[in-house]
Amino acid sequence: MPFRLHFGESDLLRCRFALSPLWETQEAVRTLARPHRHGYHLPWLRRIRADASALDLEPLWLLMPDGGHNPDFLCPPPVGPLATFEEEIAGVRAVDPEVARADMALALAERPGASGSAVGRRLLADPAGAVQLLAGLLEQAWRVLIAPHWPRLRALLEADIAYHSRRLAESGFERLLGEVSPRLGWSGSTLTVTGTRGDHERVLGGQGLVLMPSVFVWPEVVGGFEEPWQPAVIYPARGIGGLWSGAGERTPETLARLLGRVRADVLCALDEPAGTSALAHRLGLAPSSVSAHLSVLRGAGLLTSRRYGHQVLYERTPLGIALAAST
Repeated sequence: MPFRLHFGESDLLRCRFALSPLWETQEAVRTLARPHRHGYHLPWLRRIRADASALDLEPLWLLMPDGGHNPDFLCPPPVGPLATFEEEIAGVRAVDPEVARADMALALAERPGASGSAVGRRLLADPAGAVQLLAGLLEQAWRVLIAPHWPRLRALLEADIAYHSRRLAESGFERLLGEVSPRLGWSGSTLTVTGTRGDHERVLGGQGLVLMPSVFVWPEVVGGFEEPWQPAVIYPARGIGGLWSGAGERTPETLARLLGRVRADVLCALDEPAGTSALAHRLGLAPSSVSAHLSVLRGAGLLTSRRYGHQVLYERTPLGIALAAST
């Protein structure tokens, strides 16, 4: 089902990239109940299975129909490019209960019998309490499902934003959309998102658009957010195929003998641009050790670096790419 966004001239000037730990939390909850999403995330599912089984996620799942409306107030577009989970969940807790009730009613109407279920009736009867209940469940899900892995996830999302920001500058908005996902099409001044939840249109009216990469939204693209929220398109981040694999699994033995095992692992872990702390977390090494190896690899012409937000991102040069692909 298509979702169409109609742009004016000022909207193109207000398009921005952002990442959202709250969105990743919500989509991780959804992924637990969607087997078609499990492919890339089986290692993660094995790691969190025991702790996740102790979570009562039924109220959240009830508000996540396969198609149609999902409550926007549970995960509004982030206010900034690097919002924290704490900032975002505070916004959820501050939502007007009547806004939340109307939002929940729309979602429950998408599932036969959901409004009349015990959980559905409780949510609608006490929307203020429902907001706090749902925010609390999202906080629990964040701590169990996402927070232990957030440095790795954030590094991938930031790398995607850095890459697509560069591609936007090089090729323009229309071409960028085709590279982000084949489900995004541009004609005239209209962005069409196919395969989304729901079938509707929206005139941006100067609000612009938020583009958000996501790890757990794969293989879908989500377009939406009704008034008063800023519209957004959420798409699968680049590089999720190697997200949960260890660097050693991708390091050719010949390269390990040439550079040394740890230095080769650092080079091969850079499938996507990443910072020192993210690499240290991924490889199980001290940040100081990773920093030293990055300096050597950069000095040898195998890496380049650039600043993005609060950190320096490293990525492989053509020579580094060729070495990492060696067998």
